Amino acid sequence: MTTAAPYARDKTMTPEEVVGRLNSGMTLGIGGWGSRRKPMALVRALLRSPVTDLTVISYGGPDVGLLAAAGRIRRLVTAFVTLDSIPLEPHYRAARQRGAFALTEIDEAMFMWGLHAAANRLPFLPVRAGLGSDVMRVNPELRTVTSPYEDGEEFVAAPALRMDAALVHLNRADRLGNGQYLGPDPYFDDLFCEAADAAYVSCERLVETAELTENGALQTLLVQRHSVTGVVEAPGGAHFTSCAPDQPRDEAFQRAYAAAAADPVAWEAFAARFLPPDGDEKGYWQAVRTWHEEQAAPARHEEQAAPARHEKRTDPARHEKQADPARHEERS
Repeated sequence: MTTAAPYARDKTMTPEEVVGRLNSGMTLGIGGWGSRRKPMALVRALLRSPVTDLTVISYGGPDVGLLAAAGRIRRLVTAFVTLDSIPLEPHYRAARQRGAFALTEIDEAMFMWGLHAAANRLPFLPVRAGLGSDVMRVNPELRTVTSPYEDGEEFVAAPALRMDAALVHLNRADRLGNGQYLGPDPYFDDLFCEAADAAYVSCERLVETAELTENGALQTLLVQRHSVTGVVEAPGGAHFTSCAPDQPRDEAFQRAYAAAAADPVAWEAFAARFLPPDGDEKGYWQAVRTWHEEQAAPARHEEQAAPARHEKRTDPARHEKQADPARHEERS
């Protein structure tokens, strides 16, 4: 008789169970990039919880925007906050304009090396990124170091971005915590997991371990089980951000999100419909489907009306005859 190794355990959880392990005041890393493969189902669950006063570390997108709109961020560490097709995340912009939280804004490469340093349990890593730029001016706490070797080169000491917990979203995962991306870019999600004391992976689909290597090459097995605390199966869990190749970005919904974010009254209605505090992920998807049906209804009506309009445009004589048959007969 054989028994499974103690580390080969089922790590599946619900979004609510993940959020139940998070506490106010934590440093929380959120994977993905801009409006691409963000763990939005976990972020929505976080919004339904009382957890607040967070230090958020993220290549930011709507994850940062939603947490900013809800007043959950105490400090943000980022290189940018964007919706990609919409350059600047509107909730982030509004929060910064009113000084809602402290901001550490650094170069993208400095951010990446900060993740590397944290993943390797180093206090910092020397980088050239940031030298000669305003990064040093706007972040006076940053320091430079000099190479101890004969070159004597000066570097920025990119500080480690350590986290209490990290949230990431991947295409596939198994119950043990191995995670796989199938899109064009890993987005540093493995570093987020390794840089955190606890890491939670949501995925489009849970599969058997053997199926992971059937889906893609070995290098797509991005996240290893030793760095994962919990796994959540969340189909569409990146919505409205993209999760290629499983789903594209929902551009129409993202535009509606951005438009609502520009007006406090509109945002209140948007949040009440899609992000009620007593809601759940099933309710979110029902609201999204209903919204898309509403958007499609005028288009269907337009398509149904088009043939009649086309007929009227292309055959004016026929239309005139129908309107006044006698006059048409007399003229011809």
